[in-house]
Amino acid sequence: MKKLTPFIISCVLVVGAAGCQDTAKTTVNAPAPDETPTAPTAQVTQEAQQDAQSELRRRQLNEDIRAREQRNNATGGDRERAGGDLASEVRSKLEANIPNGQLTVNAKEDGTVTVSGTVNNQEQLAKIEPLAKEIKGVTQVIVNATVAPPNS
Repeated sequence: MKKLTPFIISCVLVVGAAGCQDTAKTTVNAPAPDETPTAPTAQVTQEAQQDAQSELRRRQLNEDIRAREQRNNATGGDRERAGGDLASEVRSKLEANIPNGQLTVNAKEDGTVTVSGTVNNQEQLAKIEPLAKEIKGVTQVIVNATVAPPNS
């Protein structure tokens, strides 16, 4: 058994490395290494933005946050949350609920979350703190964001 485990692991690594050598098998629409990537069209960009802020995407992000919290509860991580986990969850929540916001999120392990950047209107600015506080482990929210309407 002691010799079989390293053998199986090395076989998996060799097969994985060999499979990754053929870029046609590792990507669907990404450019090949020798290709110059092209910029997306305005329509593709608009469709991607609408998809990112759709009700389905909002539900997916909320389910992801709920799953992370359940995992933290099960593993005892609900008492000590890493700042990166907290920032990621708050960022996801804000992304889904504040369209076209240009926000950055930083979090400390004590539960203090700082949100900076810009939003389109005062209503979105007012949403930041309550949305962030919906995330388990957030104890304080510092909002350094400002209102900057989009350029037309």
